[in-house]
Amino acid sequence: MFYHLVYPLHVFYSFLNVFRYITVRAAFAAITAFVISLIIGKPLIEMLRRLSVTQVIREEGPKEHLKKKGTPTMGGLIMLISFLGSMALWGRFDNNYTYIVLFATVWFALIGFLDDYMKLKVGTKGLSAGWKLLMQFAGAFVIVTMTLLFTDNAFQFTTFLNIPFVKNPVNMPVWLYIVFTMLIVAGWSNAVNFTDGMDGLASGLSLFVFATFVVMSYIIGNIKMSEYLLIMHVAKAAEVTVICAAFTGAILGFLWFNTYPAEVFMGDIGALMLGGAIGTIAVLIKQELLLLIVGIIFVAEVASVILQVGSFKLTGKRIFRMAPLHHHFQLKGVSEPKLIIRFWIAALIVLLFTLSTLKLR
Repeated sequence: MFYHLVYPLHVFYSFLNVFRYITVRAAFAAITAFVISLIIGKPLIEMLRRLSVTQVIREEGPKEHLKKKGTPTMGGLIMLISFLGSMALWGRFDNNYTYIVLFATVWFALIGFLDDYMKLKVGTKGLSAGWKLLMQFAGAFVIVTMTLLFTDNAFQFTTFLNIPFVKNPVNMPVWLYIVFTMLIVAGWSNAVNFTDGMDGLASGLSLFVFATFVVMSYIIGNIKMSEYLLIMHVAKAAEVTVICAAFTGAILGFLWFNTYPAEVFMGDIGALMLGGAIGTIAVLIKQELLLLIVGIIFVAEVASVILQVGSFKLTGKRIFRMAPLHHHFQLKGVSEPKLIIRFWIAALIVLLFTLSTLKLR
């Protein structure tokens, strides 16, 4: 809103012309989200503690996790509020992609809130897997429908699928693209949720994904840069740069309280929200498959669960000591702080690799 209220005044005050630049608004969006997180973090954590909104620790998990009993959860509210506050100031609301990401963020946060609330207040294990998947795919269907409706020449453009390191995209049938997109959005929502099992693990890994998307969306939204790098140009994706920057700042602020030993956990409200937003943004900037590389740690975590369940059902034996993957390493004796940092380092290397290969087509 700040952009729409202030930028028109540049005809009178030329220095306000700076706000038309994506890079400037992206920087301010990140800083604003970070500051909001720091301001609201402590009061919100104390409120959650007073309301006894605390994490339920699984008895079958690593024993050292039992000491975390009583730690407030639903800290994803910190990221949600700071992100929305930053977007209200620095986002452009004449770009339809803004509304698509805002819908995805709020919808998946709502699913996570219901799941967390039912675990804490109703005395169940949260939303059933069936209801959760139904709501995730319903939200994903709305997202892909909005994408098709809000994109110029949608059915000649949106259904193209970019393949990493390949110059020419593949055009998919509309029905197949809709199914594929729904799987991407819902799948990534669950991928972040699976990975959320250690202090700062899922939030830190998400930070690297959004940081990559800041660069990718800026390049894809810039016609000269995208043509030079032989990447499909998506005009409206330029504004996604500001969105990803706001998420980056919000996650950084949350990590202030979520790093080991965590003062608050993000809960499903945070994990499902981040995953849903990541999947949605990948769809909007046409980098659905590249996300498998950028988010390879998330992919490994989900794969470990699938392999573990499949192996046990077929052979009665487990491949890992415990799934997801981070629990396997923890049960092998790797300390939680060391494991988190190693996963972060791996994510950073993947980020650098992804950006370094942009010219490879």
